[in-house]
Amino acid sequence: MNILKRRKATKGIEERPTQHEDDELKEKSRNACSSIGPGAIKYATFLVGGFMGIFLGLFTSVYVATLHENDLWFSAIQEVEQEISFRTECGLYYSYYKQMIQAPTINQGINELLYDNKTESRRTINLLKRMNIYQEVVLSILYRILSLQNYLAPVFFYIYTVFGLQALYVISLYVTSWLLSGTWISGALGAIWYILNRIDTTRVEFTIPLRENWSLPFFALQIMAITYYLRPQIRPLQQRLSLTLIMASTFLFCVTWQFNQFILLIQAVALFSLDCLDMVPTSKVTSLYFVHVVSLLLVWILQFNNSMLLGSLVLSFILAALVVRYFQRNLKSGTFAVRVVKLLLHLIVIFSLTFLTNNIIKRILGLESDEHIFKFLKAKFGFGATRDFDAKLYLCEEAFGLLPHDTFQRLLNTLILPSYLLVLVITMIIALIVAIRNLRADTNLPQLSSIITKFNCSNLFQSSTVKDENMTLLRPDMAYNLIHNVLFGLLALSTMRMKYLWTSHMCIFTSAAICSSHFWNLTLKALRLFSPLWVRVVRFAVPISICIYLCYEFWPKLMAELSDLREFYDPDTVELMNWIKLKTPKDAVFAGSMQLLAGIKLCTGRTITNHPHYEDKKLRDRTKQIYQIYSKHSPEEVYRILRLYGTNYIVLEDSICYERRHRRGCRLRDLIDIANGHVMDGPGENDPDLETSPHPRFCDEIKSNAPLYSSYFTRVFKNKTFHVYKLKKKKAQP
Repeated sequence: MNILKRRKATKGIEERPTQHEDDELKEKSRNACSSIGPGAIKYATFLVGGFMGIFLGLFTSVYVATLHENDLWFSAIQEVEQEISFRTECGLYYSYYKQMIQAPTINQGINELLYDNKTESRRTINLLKRMNIYQEVVLSILYRILSLQNYLAPVFFYIYTVFGLQALYVISLYVTSWLLSGTWISGALGAIWYILNRIDTTRVEFTIPLRENWSLPFFALQIMAITYYLRPQIRPLQQRLSLTLIMASTFLFCVTWQFNQFILLIQAVALFSLDCLDMVPTSKVTSLYFVHVVSLLLVWILQFNNSMLLGSLVLSFILAALVVRYFQRNLKSGTFAVRVVKLLLHLIVIFSLTFLTNNIIKRILGLESDEHIFKFLKAKFGFGATRDFDAKLYLCEEAFGLLPHDTFQRLLNTLILPSYLLVLVITMIIALIVAIRNLRADTNLPQLSSIITKFNCSNLFQSSTVKDENMTLLRPDMAYNLIHNVLFGLLALSTMRMKYLWTSHMCIFTSAAICSSHFWNLTLKALRLFSPLWVRVVRFAVPISICIYLCYEFWPKLMAELSDLREFYDPDTVELMNWIKLKTPKDAVFAGSMQLLAGIKLCTGRTITNHPHYEDKKLRDRTKQIYQIYSKHSPEEVYRILRLYGTNYIVLEDSICYERRHRRGCRLRDLIDIANGHVMDGPGENDPDLETSPHPRFCDEIKSNAPLYSSYFTRVFKNKTFHVYKLKKKKAQP
């Protein structure tokens, strides 16, 4: 018994913790709670940020869809009116989706695209090779496979898909800003800026089938993936996954837009610049080059060996960059002066080899598809005047002119322009300091070191142990987004149509910087108000204040815009399309302006002579010939040209024949006159070598029904806007 009691007593003593053990248990409990706390907060922040990103993406999608519906009353108008609303090349692209839907089988529909003889009369072309219409093919197949005929009209499945891609667009921008700043608040601010600056960030609500509305969401997704890929110290698995996403998004971007090669060229130049200045790891730049090449080659295969892709400048540039870098391995060694000289020589050799390689490839392939673009660029930037019809057609379009001043006024009203300029100046100064520091990596730089160390930060900058452990360098992902934004900004300033690449990225770049601790480190130190607490407070207070101001100032305007109800009204075009469907043979061939013919093909299914997809030399020559209906040529000459392309009917538009919208020299009839060597109409100067035509303007004189014209043409339709003439089969004797 005593032994048992002793054991129980001993057991009791052993089970009772000492004061020291009690303190240890409490400390472990506190540590456990403290370790759980940050993780829970991080998880909750991720959920809130993710929900906000999805919400803003869906809101943007619904917003633009509602604007489209309110502007046209799209759900209530006739099918022909819905199709007419797809103006210019938009109608052409949608016509292939409609053609695939109406085909008896999917295989037959694809076969009709591979051997199409309705898009260009008397010419059989492979549409999948010539145009980026795989999205229409895939969407039409999905519509048929999912058997949506009884639930949703084809046109709504199409437009809802495009509007849905806007959600992907905004979510990608949102996440990019979040990755750069470390807080989802920057993504929210960037998305709000994107929505409020809708006029300058997207035009999806009125140009739905346009190629950029399909491709830019994938381009934003690619930028997001590149931003993550360039983050320092990510694990190998994360690198592989992000690189896979980059490959997929780059491929989708390339396959959906014919201008992909020019956008990728700018991106490749941005990566090349960062590589030369040691701001991005060379191995990652090489991987991204590889992605560009593989994506373009895959599209080249899908587009049945489209030679325009092989002759692209971006492939020639990447090839030149890799070859020269291989033979110039000691580029990043030596003193500052030596490295600068080597770098300049490096640039000269690479760009010379790029243009040499590109010219050789184009000569071997006989490539002339994109020559009009280079003629346009040459004339645009003042390297000589041109009378080339195609180049001047671009030069006279407002979309290809300089960025108008009212754009800056709109950006100023939403506070993004002043915020962007402030962020850009500060970041560019830091990037310049870092670039010089990298070029002088082997020398002692106490002044630059002290400047950068003074603005020590942990957000946009990272530590380096190459020469100085205390030196901070611009983070690769932020450096990439900086140079990306600058290059696309220059492109937007020179060509208005490309502003959508710049303004959308401007929103996320600015919001990311404003919400970063580094930006406020710099600002508060400059104002001598720096403290860690102030940085944390101001970092969130300023973007939240901007959001509150934007909501207060623009929410009523946004609601007023959504409540503005209109209706599609174009009775003359509707009357024309209905007449063509009812009164002309199904195999009739129509000639006219590119924009109108795209609508005729979509609404009536008739064969056309030319169209707005301009990336083909033979088509451009054909279009110039067809446009002689607005020239000062004899009716016999015009008749001969039209018969050459099998034309049965011509559609003349008063808005072109008597155009007043453009200035003199840019009206379509002026471009035709100059190309023909004829003096332009109206008061004003003409080049001295231009001659007066012996014939009146065809589109005007034919309306007189004079015997010289009536012997070749018979008017069969007329309304306030259009005049349709039928070509007589045989030339009548006057």
